[in-house]
Amino acid sequence: MEGFPVVFEIEPRFRDTDAMGHLNHVVYITYFEVARARYWTAMTGNRDYGAVPFIFAHVSADYRSPAFVSEILRVGVRVSRLGNRSFDCEYRIEEASTRRLVVEGSSVQVIYDYQRQQSAPLPDELRQRIRRFEGRADL
Repeated sequence: MEGFPVVFEIEPRFRDTDAMGHLNHVVYITYFEVARARYWTAMTGNRDYGAVPFIFAHVSADYRSPAFVSEILRVGVRVSRLGNRSFDCEYRIEEASTRRLVVEGSSVQVIYDYQRQQSAPLPDELRQRIRRFEGRADL
């Protein structure tokens, strides 16, 4: 998955399936969440999610083909936009052995001041850290 700094495999569980035998659509949103957590850990070296300075604001997913519990999936995540108070993540999920596209998606995360209970500006240090991690000065 060229251009995705974090890529990992995930093995679906039986409970991820629906009555038709394929993975239920809501499971992919959970996989996006796992991807964001792995991204944060890879970028910061920190697994303390209480220190994460953003909240989840929006998600979208485009389903391209069904996946099944017997398949291994590859999940990729990258930051696609840095704003003044938010940033976007982009996701790609494919079947590992054939590279068949399963789902593409995106999400918006808003920088949040928990003490004031309101959005806050994207800190310059975080902006620069994401740019370095992504290897993209154009973000």
